[in-house]
This record gives sequence, C-alpha cells and structure tokens, in this order.
Amino acid sequence: MNKRISALLILLALFMQTLCGCLAPLEKISTDTTYTPSPFPSPSPSNPNGTCQAKKDHKDGDSNGICDTCHADVTVTLDLYAINDLHGKFADSDTQGGVDELTTYLRTSAMRDEQAIFLSTGDMWQGSSESNVTRGNLMTDWMNDLGFASMTLGNHEYDWGEDPVRTNAEIANFPFLAINVFERATNERVDYCEPSILLERGNLTVGIIGAIGDCYSSISSDQVEDIYFKTDAQLTALVIAEAKRLRESGADYIVYAIHDGYGRSSTGTKDVASGMISSYYDPSLSRDGHVDMVFEGHSHKSYVLRDTYGVYHLQGGGDNQGLSHAEVEINFVNDTSKVNTAENVTASTYASLADDAIVAELLAKYDSVIAPTRRVLGNNVRFRSSDELCDLAAKLYYEIGLQTWGDTYDIALGGGFFQARSPYNLNAGDVTYSDVQMIFPFDNQIVLCAVSGYKLQQKFFETSNSSYHISYGSYGQSLKGNIDPNATYYVVVDTYTSQYTPNGLTVVAQLAPDVFARDLLAEYIENGGFEN
Repeated sequence: MNKRISALLILLALFMQTLCGCLAPLEKISTDTTYTPSPFPSPSPSNPNGTCQAKKDHKDGDSNGICDTCHADVTVTLDLYAINDLHGKFADSDTQGGVDELTTYLRTSAMRDEQAIFLSTGDMWQGSSESNVTRGNLMTDWMNDLGFASMTLGNHEYDWGEDPVRTNAEIANFPFLAINVFERATNERVDYCEPSILLERGNLTVGIIGAIGDCYSSISSDQVEDIYFKTDAQLTALVIAEAKRLRESGADYIVYAIHDGYGRSSTGTKDVASGMISSYYDPSLSRDGHVDMVFEGHSHKSYVLRDTYGVYHLQGGGDNQGLSHAEVEINFVNDTSKVNTAENVTASTYASLADDAIVAELLAKYDSVIAPTRRVLGNNVRFRSSDELCDLAAKLYYEIGLQTWGDTYDIALGGGFFQARSPYNLNAGDVTYSDVQMIFPFDNQIVLCAVSGYKLQQKFFETSNSSYHISYGSYGQSLKGNIDPNATYYVVVDTYTSQYTPNGLTVVAQLAPDVFARDLLAEYIENGGFEN
C-alpha cells in the first residue's frame, strides 16, 4: 500500500513539474512587449502547413505589415531615382559639371539598396558636343552601365529625326517608353518604344508608364512629319487603359513618367490644386487610383508637389542640376503605400564624391568622334551674355543671306527664334567648338524665306516674343513704318522659325547643308571676332 502511495506521489510531482514548465513560456509571452515571429507558423485552413507558398496566400487583416499566417514581412520599400533633361551634360567643363560624381552617387545607391530603380523622363541626349556628335549613343551606353529601368522619350530626342531614336533603342538594355507616339501612316504606336514596363522587386511588381507631353511645337516639324502625339483626353484614355492592364497583370504600384511638367520651382513639399497641374496632367489619374507616383520633366524646374488626391509629382531641374528621389513603403497584400521621402537631390549633394571610372572609359570609347570638337577657335576677351550671342547669330544670318542671295533678293532681315542653351553665356578665355555647340546645339538649317508684309510686321518687327532676335541693314531700316501688308518680302531664318506655321514663311532657298548657327559663330570667332 505504501509503495502504491509513493508511486502516486511521484506521478503527481512529475505532472506538476510538466504543468509548470508549460505555463512559464505562456506567462512570458503575455508580458513581453517585443514581437518575435514564430519559426513555426500556426496552420490555417488555406495554408495547413502554416506557410505561404505564393504571394496571394499572404493575409494582413490588421494592416501591420506582417502576414497573419506566416508572419513574413509583406512590405517592400522602393527607392525611385529619376533624371530629367540631362541634355547630354556628360563631361566636366569650366561652366558645367559632368556626370562623374552623379554616377558614383547612383551606383552607391544601387549597391546600398537592391530595390533601387533608376528611370529617366527624357531629353537625355541633345545639348553637348560629346553627346550630339555620337547622336546620343554615349548617354545610352552610360544608362546601360548604371542599369536604368526605362527612359521616357522627350521632345529633344527627336532633334535629329527618328533614325537616331531607333539606333539608340537597339543599343539600350532598357525600354524607351512613349505610350502616345503614333505613326501617321498606320495610326499604330511606333515600334521603337513601349507604353510601359513591369519590374519585379522581391514580392512587389512595379509598373512604369511613359508619355511625352504636348511638346510637338518644341520640335522642328520636318523631324517628326511621320509621327504625332496623342495628348489631352486621348492621352488620359491611353494611360487609364494601360494602368488597368498593368493592375490585371499584377502591378502593386504604378509610376507615371511624363516628359512635361509644372512651370515653377519650389522648396519642400508643395500642395497644389488640380487646376495648377491640369494643363499637362489629368488629376483623375490620381483621383481614381490609376497612378501612384509621377515623375516629370521638360520644364527644367525643381519641385516636389502633392496633388489634391495625395499623389506626389517630382521634377529635378535640368542640365545636371540634380535629380528626384522618392522612398515608398508598399504593402503588397493590402495595396497600400506610404511615401517616406520625396525630395530633390541637388548636384551639391554629390559634387565632392569621387569620379566614377565609366565616364573616362566612355569618353575614350568615342574619342575619335568627339576630339574634333575640342579644337580652340580663338580667344574671347570678355564675358558675352546669351542675348548678345543670340543677337550676333541674327546678324550672322543676315550677313550670310546677303552674301548668298543678296544679288537676287532684297533681304529685309535675318534672325528669328533663338534661345541659348546651358551654360547660356560665354566667359572670357579660349573658346572651343564644343563651347559654342553647347550654347547653340540645334541642327536647324539656314533658309531664305518669302513672307507677306503683314506677317513681317507682326511676327518680326513688332513681335513681343523676347526670344526673337533680328538684324537688318539700311533696306530693313527703310521698311519700318512703310511696309505694304500685301507685298512679299524676304528674310533669312532657320528651319525652326520657318516651320512654325503662324510665322507664315515659305522657304525659297536653303544654305549649304550642315551649316548651322554654331558654325557661323565658330567662323566669326576664328576670324578674331571676339578679340575686342
């Protein structure tokens, strides 16, 4: 009997020890404020093994970013970097920084964060000798090296027509995006660009839609006579349809990269009403959830805007002044997102970084093409403003017109629409062909045109457009106040001015091909024109 009692007491002691051992961990969990995911998730009806085999299996009922079933993190943090309007500013010069340090900054960002995405919103090629003479190939190679995800086409990608765009598309390891560029002959989207791209980042799928804005008038019409851009309501319809298609294909987040933008720079985050951006962006894209983030370009402004519906719009200036950056935390289960950072990163942020070797390597690759642009034309004894340079270009147009056609035609004036490009002005010192090409980069042919007296008076002599610069001699001077509105007169302009329909110009003759404003200016400097 005593043995039986002893055995029972032993069993009772073992039971109490086991019970205490079970209760201790439960008591600890109930008081610990730090959550540690269980390595052995509890089973659920849809996941009997307690693991989520596919993205769709995750659940996050309390929206805490942790899967209710497998306790995995169901958020992804994206770092989006966008460059706009770089305009070929690749190599350092006395007046313009190159991409040496920018490359280091981007490469470091990509190494630090595997979720980094680099994209462009256009106008990457036109503007510098090294990019112009390679027809943008240099810049495309650079974007390849950095692993850009996409590039939206800008208006200046068309400054040399469609062929260089096609060539660069073949070189690029990333797609050119332009949902709204169509062929006139077929009314089909052009074959060298795509409407969008889908990217996978961990469990996240990102869609990028690209579009060029209503920039058709910013391109010499002879370069784009075979294509047209769908804008306004047509563009909105295209973006909505593409956004829906991307959502159906699994996109958790949609970025809209458009080569168009707001007209003012600002600091910090600025809340804007729909009417302030509706000239280039349809706010319904934000209102109805078609677009989650917008990167912009074209206007060369620096800003971070937040529209009425909470969607951010960013542009990072132009001419290598900086770039746009947004850090976004996305819950791919509940389709929610939070913008942690939206900012402009100015060039001063990375100006002190070491140069990246790829810049020198690419310059060496294209050296035989670039080298002739480095020749010194002559000495400039003083600072020349952009207005002075544009006035001089108009004078040179008038003089070459008199020399070429003056025996046959009475030429009223020379000039037209001129806008100097970055760095805009010319400092004292030696001047290279590259310096001149950066200021006047466009390949606009010089032409003799006929114009009615009415248009001559309205569009040239009395224009209020400060970008029109004209030059004339005694004959032009005599016309002031004596123009017959019905008579025909003759002016020397370039094809950008002649092809602008409201000017009412008819081309009569063309100067030798491949002689542009910069070439006349280069010859002027070589002849000692800037020595006084």
